[in-house]
Amino acid sequence: MTTIIGIEHKDRCFLVADSRTTDNDGRIYTHPEVKKISENGSFLIAGSGETLPCDIAQHVWEPPVPTKQDREDLYHFMIVKAMPSLRKCMSENGYNFDEDTKETRFQFIMAVGGEIFDIDQELSISKSADGVYAAGSGAAYALGAIHAGADAYEAMEIASKLTAFTAGPYISKEQPRKIK
Repeated sequence: MTTIIGIEHKDRCFLVADSRTTDNDGRIYTHPEVKKISENGSFLIAGSGETLPCDIAQHVWEPPVPTKQDREDLYHFMIVKAMPSLRKCMSENGYNFDEDTKETRFQFIMAVGGEIFDIDQELSISKSADGVYAAGSGAAYALGAIHAGADAYEAMEIASKLTAFTAGPYISKEQPRKIK
């Protein structure tokens, strides 16, 4: 899987992800062109889990651009504009939301306007009151490390020691907070 960390600050947000990709049999893939954090329009998109939804969100989807009014409430924008647009794009490009599974298939950490949103496999939106987010197989380790005082890179190192599905090098992207 992966480990992704997102941290909101007053003036910006920051995403960091590992570089290890594995298939269902545990085979490891690494390539410098494969990045778990992509810029797509005004979005930063970090994906974990199944490759297809991550590829669609990062490379095929044409996300809506938030208007000045949308920037007043980006949470609402994500629910009523961004996620319906992403759902349509994913369905049109072969992703089956109706597949019955109890396992988490994918999770996104997305940023727009300097705000971070946690997106689950149903494209439901969650926000964290403390501005700290994590996704993937190393998420719990990374969150624990951050709450114990580690910075994002130290948290990634800790996660990589505790799960075989996380490894460096780590990539990061920042996005400034858009003033409402």
